[in-house]
Amino acid sequence: MIVLDTDVLIEIFDRKSAVGEDILGKIEGYKVATTSINLHEIVYGFYKVKKEIIKELMEFNILEYTRSDALLSAKLESALEKIGKPVGRFDTMIAAICINRDAMLSTLNRTHFERFVGFGLRLFD
Repeated sequence: MIVLDTDVLIEIFDRKSAVGEDILGKIEGYKVATTSINLHEIVYGFYKVKKEIIKELMEFNILEYTRSDALLSAKLESALEKIGKPVGRFDTMIAAICINRDAMLSTLNRTHFERFVGFGLRLFD
């Protein structure tokens, strides 16, 4: 399974985006989803710019943030802080969801998520 990060979803839903078209070609044939955290981020963005929520987003497969995800994300956040590589809380939560489900993450923000590779996160190229 491939989990689509918010930046990837934005490109895909932008009908004029060549980056979005390229991503769609690469993920074709895979089972795809996003997380409840990414859903929050993208819907917040729509509300902020007073844009209508895209119907396809409401039909998307959403992976919920669970108790086991909360435990893992807290562990990851703490571990990265201890080694001087703090990361945003939402990114930590998204990484935990992917790791716990053995799903690959498709993101355009690799620098943030590469920190989690040592903890088991797999990034989709």
